[in-house]
Amino acid sequence: MKKKHFKEYMGNRKIAIHCLMAIAFFLFLIFSINFYKIMVLGQSHGVDLRKEIDKKLTHTILLKAKRGNIYDASGSPIAVDAMNFSLYAVLTDQWDREKNDYVQDISHTAAVLSKYIDMKAPEIEKILSQKNVSQVEFGNAGKNLSVETKEKIEKEELPGIKFTENLSRYYPNGIFASHLIGYTDVEEQQVDGKPVEQLVGKMGIEALYNATLTGKPGELVSRLDGNGYVIPGSEKITEQPKDGNDLYLTLDKKMQTYLESLVSQVTEKYLPNQLTAMLVDPKTGNIVAATQRPTFNGTTKEGISTMWNNLLMDEAYEPGSTMKVLALAAAINEGVFDPNEKYESGKIQIFKDLVRDYNKVGWGRITYLEGLAHSSNVAFVHVVQKIGVEKWKQYLDFFGFGQSTQSGFLNEATGLNTYNSYLQQLSTGFGQGISVTAFQMVQAFTAIANQGEMKKLRIVDHEFRPATNTTVNFSENSLGQVIKPETAKKTLEYLRQATTMKDGTSNGFEIEGEEVAAKTGTAEFVNPETGTYYSYGSNYIYSVVGFAPASNPKYILYITLKQPQNNPYGAGGNALIKEIFNPMMKRALDYSRLTQ
Repeated sequence: MKKKHFKEYMGNRKIAIHCLMAIAFFLFLIFSINFYKIMVLGQSHGVDLRKEIDKKLTHTILLKAKRGNIYDASGSPIAVDAMNFSLYAVLTDQWDREKNDYVQDISHTAAVLSKYIDMKAPEIEKILSQKNVSQVEFGNAGKNLSVETKEKIEKEELPGIKFTENLSRYYPNGIFASHLIGYTDVEEQQVDGKPVEQLVGKMGIEALYNATLTGKPGELVSRLDGNGYVIPGSEKITEQPKDGNDLYLTLDKKMQTYLESLVSQVTEKYLPNQLTAMLVDPKTGNIVAATQRPTFNGTTKEGISTMWNNLLMDEAYEPGSTMKVLALAAAINEGVFDPNEKYESGKIQIFKDLVRDYNKVGWGRITYLEGLAHSSNVAFVHVVQKIGVEKWKQYLDFFGFGQSTQSGFLNEATGLNTYNSYLQQLSTGFGQGISVTAFQMVQAFTAIANQGEMKKLRIVDHEFRPATNTTVNFSENSLGQVIKPETAKKTLEYLRQATTMKDGTSNGFEIEGEEVAAKTGTAEFVNPETGTYYSYGSNYIYSVVGFAPASNPKYILYITLKQPQNNPYGAGGNALIKEIFNPMMKRALDYSRLTQ
């Protein structure tokens, strides 16, 4: 190689070496900076590696908070958190080949399980014999199993029979004001950005006061070793769970249980499409007992698919003649009701329309007090005319019809009072041409039983907050003086006299040894297929409202019964309702005297 070329070659080589050294130094510098960031500062690409490692080595468990309990007025539990289990069976050994912990003897397993769950052995065998599945469940029969049932099954030592623990709510009284109390479902909720399964109220008190009843989960933090196992002794509770608040209701367990039994008996015997009953203390507005049919069992949910609506407040209907109690009170308050004045019963012409009494022919010329006893529609057409339709509309508004009771419950109906034609305006006096809810009716009746002052119905008495050991009382609410005290007194007197009249419609609601003022009702309702009123058989809504003792009522009892399918009394429905009303009112009055 020539000397000149050699020098050029060596020069180029030095340049290349210097470039490589520069590149190596630059890479080393970058590596050193990154190494410094990672090892000294603990950062990489803007990520705090120490925090990430800490997260990886930290295990956080959410500690479940207890949902608040619901109690009756005496402190007996109505709704409490409970532990239950779901049953499942492992059909394969793919997860545990050594212990053989899977179902092997299908017939024996089915025979044993049939003793503890509501399913016959052949049905269980069919489930256990499924192919190409690793595990199976047993439907509703295998759910909501108690601790006792789980332990009994475990003692049988059946291979492959397993359990999962569930969040659940237990309603120890079974069917017990179920649509008012409501129920819960398990749902995944976000709590401080973390998903957690919680019981969520879906109906009634459980839904209305869900935020009050729901607790806040706590946190248990522990450290993990390099293999992902918890380091013993590293567990630490960083936040204690906060249990939900408890609610104490106005319901009385003894009265509620007795009402449920009476209503069940009548339902089974006469097969009404719908039935409601409410026992209320008019002095406070407290709901002492209330129920409906159809209903459901809060724990098992059995029956809930038959009827979702709370019939006491979700459904409006024409009330019929129990509305005459309020028309009577308005007439007395206006000074236009004379119990001894006479009128011609049977029928009355309103322009082109004819209003008749229920027996079509009436009772001749009778007094208005007799008209009340016979539940004469003609009498109350005259009564509303005497009051004046505009003034009567004001009373209907004062009593709260056509507007919400502000109960707070989901889906509460307001009813309807269009008050259009003159015939409709007059018809509202005997409970037609207007739709109401049972809740509205009973709330209006409190004015009659409470010296003219209407009380807002209440079902929650107070709230207990375990976190602070404090009690928050829910106040009673007055809805105003709707009628004068002397009007309320006179209304009860006339109702009492009408109840004691031998041939009166309410006579059957007399209770030996008690002073009862009652008024019955038989309301027509529209056939959804024809758009016209039913006019045959038992296609009516039968009802009664009673006040006792009549001179100073401690209770209002209001019952409605719709379309009994088995009615041996023909068109009359009072005899059916009487089987609930009389024993319930008697029991309530006896109980009140014992607890004074």
